[in-house]
Amino acid sequence: MLDGLIYAFVFDGEGGARELSGDEIDGWSADQGTLWLHFDYSKAGSQHWITEKSGLDPIAVSALLADETRPRASVSGNTLLMSLRGVNMNPGADPEDMVSIRLWSDGQRVISSRRRRLLSVDDIIGEVRGGNAPFSAADFIALLASRLTTRMHDAIEELEEDVSLLEESVLTESRQVMRAELSALRRELIALRRYIAPQREALSRIQLEAPKWFDDMQRLRMRETSDRMMLYIEVLDSVRERAAVTQEELVNQISEESNRRMYVLSIVAAIFLPLGFFTGLLGINVGGMPGADEALAFWLVCGICVTVVVWEIWLFRKKQWL
Repeated sequence: MLDGLIYAFVFDGEGGARELSGDEIDGWSADQGTLWLHFDYSKAGSQHWITEKSGLDPIAVSALLADETRPRASVSGNTLLMSLRGVNMNPGADPEDMVSIRLWSDGQRVISSRRRRLLSVDDIIGEVRGGNAPFSAADFIALLASRLTTRMHDAIEELEEDVSLLEESVLTESRQVMRAELSALRRELIALRRYIAPQREALSRIQLEAPKWFDDMQRLRMRETSDRMMLYIEVLDSVRERAAVTQEELVNQISEESNRRMYVLSIVAAIFLPLGFFTGLLGINVGGMPGADEALAFWLVCGICVTVVVWEIWLFRKKQWL
C-alpha cells in the first residue's frame, strides 16, 4: 500500500467507480476512465510519488505539497491547478480554522492532496460508493467546489444566530462576558472572510478560463457555486457590521454608566467644595477667630453650612444639573 494514499478511484463515466490499490495506480491508462488520487501530502510516500512518479511539472508538485496556501486557481494550456478551502467541521475544531485541499487535473487525471480530513471529500466518497460517481474530471471539480460551499452554510448560519443572541442580550448579560463573546465572534468572521473572498475569485476564474474539457454544464455549476460564495460573503459582511454595531452599543452603555457615576461624584464634590473651604478657613489655628468664645458659634456654623447646601441644591435644580 502506498504510504499517504487516502483514496484512489477510476470513474467509468457512467456513474460507476472502481477503487484501486497503491500497486494498481501505475497500471492505469486513460481508456480505463478518469483517475482520481487523493493523498495526505504530509506522508513521505505521498511526497515521493507526487515528486518522482506523477509526471507533474515542478510548479504543480510544489503547489500540491505546499504547507500554506490561499484559495486560487490557474489554468495553463489543458491543465488546471487550484487550491480551495473548506470549513473545519472536524470534532473539537473551530470552523474558522479552514482546511485546505490542493488539486491538479488535466481532464484525465485528478490529483488532490490535503493534510487534515475534509468532510466535503467524505461526502463525495459516500456518493462514489453509492453508485453516483462523477462522470468526468470537470464533474468531480464542480462537485467538490459545490460540497465545499454547501458545508460553509451551517457555519455561517451559526454565526448569524450567535450575533442575534448577542444583540438580544446586550442589555442583560454581563458586560465582561459580552465583550469577550463579541471579540471572539468578530475574529471568526474575519478569519472566514479572509479565505472565502479569494475562493470566490478562484471559482469565478475557473468559470471564465476553464480548460476545454469543461463543458457548458460544468461552467454553469461553477457559476452557481461562485454566486453562492458571493452570497455568503455578503452575509458575513452583514453579520460583521451587526457585531460591530452591537459592540458599539456595549461600549456606549459602559461609557454612559461611567459618565453617570462621574457626574454624581462631580455633583457631590461641587456641593462639599464650598463647605470644605468654609470649615477649613474656620479651622486655622491663629488668633482672632470670631466666635471662639461663643457657646452658640458651633450651631451657627452648622446652620450656615446647611443653608449653603440647600442653596446649592436649589441652584443645581434651577440649572437642571440635578
